Amino acid sequence: MVQILDKKLSLEDFLNLPETKPANEYINGQIIQKPMSGGKHSAIQGELVTVINNIAEQQAIALALPELRCTFGGRSIVPDVAVFVWDRIPLDNDGDIANSFKAHPDWTIEILSPEQSTIKVTSNILHCLNSGCQMGWLIVPEEKSIFVYPSGQQPMFLDELDAVIPVPQFISNLTLSLRDIFSWIKVNPS
Repeated sequence: MVQILDKKLSLEDFLNLPETKPANEYINGQIIQKPMSGGKHSAIQGELVTVINNIAEQQAIALALPELRCTFGGRSIVPDVAVFVWDRIPLDNDGDIANSFKAHPDWTIEILSPEQSTIKVTSNILHCLNSGCQMGWLIVPEEKSIFVYPSGQQPMFLDELDAVIPVPQFISNLTLSLRDIFSWIKVNPS
């Protein structure tokens, strides 16, 4: 992540700034820009949202959203994938999904880019967990490994390709292994 503003700014002032690409996050009074995602990151993110929603959305259990701004607990962050259980999805006055999510996700998933700080990404996951999030994942494509952060439990490090990755209770019927996740970055010639 690249810090782009040295002076302190209020969260309200930050939220009034125009959105950027890649997204800026507001952490401890500072604006920090997320790095541009690469091919591995994008492939995993796209497939993960689809796989989660194929189970969760169709059964009205939860909704996975990529690059969604979540503002809560004094921070405004943009997890790579934010999953909200169905009855916590913010709605606007028309009953449509809201544009502004002022709540923590129920499951936060980050995919580490090579130039990203593991500490800053982990800090965002812990912030989510401390605010009520049920689980966090930190996927590390370059190492083909995943850190799993279940709420109130010891984190887990998984690097065996056949390891089944723990998921939040609300979507317990989702089964994914590391092999599944990292197969999404393979390109098979026709």
